[in-house]
Amino acid sequence: MNTLTKRMLLCCIAILCLSNLMAQAQEHVNGQLWMDTEGNHINAHGGNIIKYKKTYYWYGENRPYNGFTTEKGVGVYSSKDLRTWKNEGIVLPVSEEAGHDIERGCIMERPKVVYNKKTKKFVMLFHLELKGRGYEAARVGFAVSDSPTGPFKFIRSTRINANIWPFDMSEQDIEAAKKTDASQWKDWWTPEWRAEVNKGMYLWRDMAGGQMSRDMTVYIDDDGKAYHITSSQENLTLLVCELQDDYLGYTGKYNMIAPGGQNEAPCIFKKDGTYWLICSGCTGWAPNEARMFTSKSIWGPWKQLPSPFVGTATGYRNMPANKTFGGQGTYILNNVADYPIFMADIWNSRHLSQSMHLWLPINFDENGVPVIKWADNPW
Repeated sequence: MNTLTKRMLLCCIAILCLSNLMAQAQEHVNGQLWMDTEGNHINAHGGNIIKYKKTYYWYGENRPYNGFTTEKGVGVYSSKDLRTWKNEGIVLPVSEEAGHDIERGCIMERPKVVYNKKTKKFVMLFHLELKGRGYEAARVGFAVSDSPTGPFKFIRSTRINANIWPFDMSEQDIEAAKKTDASQWKDWWTPEWRAEVNKGMYLWRDMAGGQMSRDMTVYIDDDGKAYHITSSQENLTLLVCELQDDYLGYTGKYNMIAPGGQNEAPCIFKKDGTYWLICSGCTGWAPNEARMFTSKSIWGPWKQLPSPFVGTATGYRNMPANKTFGGQGTYILNNVADYPIFMADIWNSRHLSQSMHLWLPINFDENGVPVIKWADNPW
């Protein structure tokens, strides 16, 4: 075999390998590892996707192979077609400064990036737990960038709306909440304890320091108003919190959804003037039956409906519809197909970086109510 033939053969092999790699990157099957253009699993969890100009950007937690704390930060991938994803790297890295809010070893979860048309900035909100404090800090972090691929500048972390009551809470209900005392309750889940929770016991407990924020999303409404929707009060209650025009703080207007209902992982979308909110229960990394709420206003009242997950088909490891096919929601991708797409993580609690992705089409029944069935991919 002469030199020219060898070179041609090597070129053919290289082209074949590249073609196989690209095909692998595009063959995203639910319940399997999803590869980027370099052949690595897409390590973007708990995040969201935005479209800027003609490119999609997928933000998410860069999870470690071992352990639960954040060792790198928040990453992003880019795509022209939602199928082939290029790793653009870490856009909000952890800090090496001891005592910094996002010091290496903190926990950064559920990052959501939105574009502010007024300020021309990309704004990131995320759930933050301070290093060495487990999940007790329950703060929200803010960061901002001029570019979708960063770098993002960390602004601050905070709790929500300290010393401010929900705008729709009556004076009578406020006085009842002030009479509760969370420190007296050692035994949870009793009827008496639940009665105190429903009165606003944890709302009152956290009033001075601000309300907790854990699993969360950010929603931009048709009028450009932005809302931070988050699991609060020890994951017992969801809050809807209006953001300032720059999306970097709160206006002070907020209210509660399903107090005491134990909902987390909120995902929201709007269709024909109706809001749909899909959440999970609170079972750690294990999948559970999803919950769904609907309202004509972002401020409610919200009506709870049965889980939208239906059908006899089973998902990852034969997980049925009443286990959300093995996933937990992170975001609802809208306006990219003829239907919204439910994005979820299939958590691998032993090796979080190997957690898989689940994207399912959201269809609607004869009454216009969302239904989600198993599919190998959303397309």
